Amino acid sequence: MKRNATAVWQGSGKEGKGTLSTQSGVLKETQYSYKSRFEDGIGTNPEELIGAAHAGCFTMKLTFNIDAAGYTAEKLETKADVTLADGTISESHLTLKAVVPGIPKEKFDELVSDAEKNCPVSKLLSATITVDATLEN
Repeated sequence: MKRNATAVWQGSGKEGKGTLSTQSGVLKETQYSYKSRFEDGIGTNPEELIGAAHAGCFTMKLTFNIDAAGYTAEKLETKADVTLADGTISESHLTLKAVVPGIPKEKFDELVSDAEKNCPVSKLLSATITVDATLEN
């Protein structure tokens, strides 16, 4: 399976502007710029999109892990904070809030650790990946 996205940029790095579109059409000529990436401008940016991809991938992998262990997640909510420093994406920090009825904390922690290491986006990133997970019952 392959998926794709397209970036179009016009102008210089600082004054130019770009758009991002995805194969699914969820993003269609979505604005991004120097300001949306390095300041507080309107539009998206690569780090935000990597955060969405990492949070979504990790959460889905964890869901499959929980299912395989014989439990059902009532709710999993993952936030990814992606750090860009010195021209490198240096960290993706995941914060998870989970409601999984009946699961022992030790088993939950084991499944979270596996998802952290083995979701496809975690494997793709060469950045430090960390997770803070909270189990709410």
